[in-house]
Amino acid sequence: MTKNDDIKKEFPKGMEPLGSSVFHFRCGPDVKCYMSCCRKLDLILYPYDIIRLKNRLSISSEEFMRCHTRLGPSSHPFFPAVMLKMTENVEQTCPFLDRQGCTVYEDRPTACRTYPLERAVDRSPTRGRLKEYYFMTSHFYCLGHKEKKEWTVKSWLRDQKVQHYNAVNDLWAEVETLFSKNPWQGEGTGGPRQQIAFMVCYNIDGFRLFAEQNRLFEQFKLGSSQRRTLACDDEALLKFGFEWLKYILTGTGQLRHK
Repeated sequence: MTKNDDIKKEFPKGMEPLGSSVFHFRCGPDVKCYMSCCRKLDLILYPYDIIRLKNRLSISSEEFMRCHTRLGPSSHPFFPAVMLKMTENVEQTCPFLDRQGCTVYEDRPTACRTYPLERAVDRSPTRGRLKEYYFMTSHFYCLGHKEKKEWTVKSWLRDQKVQHYNAVNDLWAEVETLFSKNPWQGEGTGGPRQQIAFMVCYNIDGFRLFAEQNRLFEQFKLGSSQRRTLACDDEALLKFGFEWLKYILTGTGQLRHK
């Protein structure tokens, strides 16, 4: 029995992780279905996706949220998911699509970057670290699977530069799991702490202003170089924000108050 056989036993039939096996896929203008997958999407945007996209478009996170997103249901009732808002045309195309293709390709969201794979993560590992699994999607309109180009999961993730996205998204998943436990009991939907949490996760420019106005960085044991980084680096500020939310909601995390 191979290692992949052992892994497959953990999942129901029809949901078999790829492991180290080879799959075929290629996408490009010469593939007949090109851009068919960029229409009528229910595409979740993660906090890091929004940072990359708003910086690509040279707009504020608040403007990006207002113009390009909508709220949708998440896996639990205590915090919404943020979805990419499709263009209001007959085909309901992605707002970043033109006749040549994706206009934000280098900063495209996690879901687009990972496709045609889907990722699942075991967040209760027994060996001290997260275990991730990748599955092949199957959409009737996608002809890329019939192409001869061969990949493994490892080579695909490297080629599409997915690893860094996953690393930041896993930090977000820890916070989202915290939200699923309803840490703001009693304040109702859209209460003050939920609004702060939403700002931290999805309005990084607003959170930076909030941090400056409330002298937030001065309240914790941070080095001077780290404070300078937080003042200008969106990704670093997002990671700080995740830890700050853990601190104010549950008293956990890596931050230490002065």
